[in-house]
Amino acid sequence: MTQHPRARSTYTGVALVIGSALSLQFGAVFAYQLFPQLGSWGVTTLRLGVAALVLTLMVRPKVGQWSAEQWKAVALFGGSMALMNGTFYAAIERIPIGLAVTIEFLGPLVLAAALSRRGIDFLWLGIALLGMGVLGYESINNATDYDPLGVLFALIAGLGWALYVLAGAKVGQAVEGTGGLAVAMSFAAVFLLPLGAPGALKGVTDPHLLLLAIGTGLLASLIPYTLELMALRRLPRNTFSILLSLEPAVAAIAGFLLLGQVTGPVRWLAIALLIAASVGVTLSARKNPGPKEVQLGEVAPVTASLPMIEDATAQGSKPHRAEKG
Repeated sequence: MTQHPRARSTYTGVALVIGSALSLQFGAVFAYQLFPQLGSWGVTTLRLGVAALVLTLMVRPKVGQWSAEQWKAVALFGGSMALMNGTFYAAIERIPIGLAVTIEFLGPLVLAAALSRRGIDFLWLGIALLGMGVLGYESINNATDYDPLGVLFALIAGLGWALYVLAGAKVGQAVEGTGGLAVAMSFAAVFLLPLGAPGALKGVTDPHLLLLAIGTGLLASLIPYTLELMALRRLPRNTFSILLSLEPAVAAIAGFLLLGQVTGPVRWLAIALLIAASVGVTLSARKNPGPKEVQLGEVAPVTASLPMIEDATAQGSKPHRAEKG
C-alpha cells in the first residue's frame, strides 16, 4: 500500500529529529574533553565557528541576493542559536547532561502548548510534562546533581531553544537550502566571541584541541542543525517541539553509556514517559494529519504572536524544498 505523502513526510521528519538528537550527544562527549582546557564558552564559540566555516564552504550561500527581511531572519536565528548553545554548554559543565537537557526541554514544551490546536496534542504534552516532573523530583532529591547555577543556565537554554524553533522555521521559509543556517551559525559564533574568544583562540593554536573542536563542531552543530532545519520543513512546529522530548532520553542514555553518568530507576521512568510522548505525537500526526498540516517540502509560516499552525500553501507563501547535505 502506498503511503500518503504527509505520512512519509512525518516519518522522515521524525527520523531527522532522532538523528539530530544522537549526533548532539556524541558531540557533547567531545565537548566534555575540551571543557577543562577551553571552558564551556570557548568550546561553544569554536564549535559553532568550525561548523559555520565548513557549511559555508559546502553551500556557498548567495548572500548578495538576500533582502533585508532575510538578513533579519537569519540574524535572529543566529542569536537564538548563540543563547541556546552558550547557556546549555555552561549547564552541562555543572550538571549531568540528561538533567540539563530535560530542564532545557521546558522551552519547546511550553512552545508546543502555545502552538497546539488538537486535543490529542495536549495529552502527549501532559505525558511529557509528567516525565519532566518525575525527573525534576528525582534530580532535586539527588544533591550531587543539583547545582543551582547549572539549573539556571539550563532554564535560559530552554528559552533559547524555543526561540530557535521559531526562528528556524522562519529561516526555513525565507531562505532556500541551508545557506541561511550557515550564516546563522556564523552570527552565533560572533555573538559569543566576547565570552568565548580566549578559549577559542587557545583551541585554534593547539592541533589536538583543534581536532576535538572540529569533531564537536560537526557532531554538535553542523549535522544536528542541518537535520533539524530539514525536519522543520516537514513537520508543524508544535509536533516538532513535542518530538524534541526524545532529546532528554537520548541525553540520559548517552550520559550513562559514554560518560558513566548514573541513571537510576526513577530517571528511567521519566525517560520512558518522554519517549511515550514522542511516539504518541508521531502516531497521532500520521493518523490525523488534518487540512492544516505541513506537507512534504512545505514550511509553516511564523508570525510574531505564537499563532496556531497555518497552511503553508496560504496565499502569498512560497514553499521551499530542503537540500540534501
